[in-house]
Amino acid sequence: MYLGTPSGPDVRAAMSAGLIGCMTTPAQGNRIPEGALYACDNGKFGCDGKGRNWPGTQRWWDWLQRTVSRYGPDLCLWALAPDVPFNAAATLDESRPWLAAIRELGVPAAFAAQNGCENGLIPWGEFDVLFLAGDTEWKTGPIAERLSREARERGVAVHMGRVNSLHRLRIAEWFGCDSADGTYLAFGPDKNLARMRGWLDELHHTPSLFGA
Repeated sequence: MYLGTPSGPDVRAAMSAGLIGCMTTPAQGNRIPEGALYACDNGKFGCDGKGRNWPGTQRWWDWLQRTVSRYGPDLCLWALAPDVPFNAAATLDESRPWLAAIRELGVPAAFAAQNGCENGLIPWGEFDVLFLAGDTEWKTGPIAERLSREARERGVAVHMGRVNSLHRLRIAEWFGCDSADGTYLAFGPDKNLARMRGWLDELHHTPSLFGA
């Protein structure tokens, strides 16, 4: 499933119809369309990749509790624990204390895989969704692919962030990702929604050739 921001009535209608999902963060303040599946990013990456939209741990946690309470845990695909972009060791330290707390809200806990996390820095068994973060080269490369396949073997769902092209969607599909998100629908939503739906239809009806 592709997750985007609810920008425009057509996008919101597509979310309510279950055609795409809604991504929300503490900074966006988005009202999730009625009946839409949604996921809760933490805003640590932000618009600049440096956490400009990170509100701080306590405000993030308060926001997450309010969001799940308002829209329901059953429609929540996952909530991402706090991470440190591009830093696997720091991400492990920051995320680990929150994974169990997120699960206690009744929603799947997501852990951000960063560059270097393959070196024994993934707390398998403590989370439900492996979120492929890191820089572009890493998260679309062979290590991320291997970790994605390992996650699936362990019964863990996989999500890829920052997916804004058909090529990137095909990579996510080849890796076995269950979902992906991006800002594509935030810009020219009427035009880009039709294009995105075309991409998704193509993926559903055409076998992936990426691995070849």
